[in-house]
Amino acid sequence: MPDASHAGMLLAAALAACVAGMGWLALAMPVHAQQVWGRAPTPSTARALRLLGGSGLVLGLALCLAADHASMAVLVWVMAVAGSALAVAFTLAWRARWLGVLAPWVRASAPRQA
Repeated sequence: MPDASHAGMLLAAALAACVAGMGWLALAMPVHAQQVWGRAPTPSTARALRLLGGSGLVLGLALCLAADHASMAVLVWVMAVAGSALAVAFTLAWRARWLGVLAPWVRASAPRQA
C-alpha cells in the first residue's frame, strides 16, 4: 500500500486517464467528431480512438488498483469513469472543440465560405 501522497498522485493520474479515455471514445463517434472537427473521423482514425479510449480506461483501473485494495479500487474506478463521462458530456455541450486536444493528429476541416 503506497503512502497517502503517492496514492493521491496515482488516483489523480487514474482520473486523468479516465477523462482522456472517455474523450477518445466520444471522439470516435461521428456525431461528436463532427462537433469537434467539422467532419466524421476516417475508419482508421475511429478505430485508433476507440483503442486509445479503451486503453485509457484500463490504465485508469490499473492505477486505481495500484493505489488501494481491489474492492475499494474498483469502486473508485467506477466513480472516476462516471465522473469522466459527465465531464466529457459537459465539454461537448459547452466547448466541444476543446476535446480536439486529445487527438492533435486529426485536422479540423476548413470553415465553409458563404
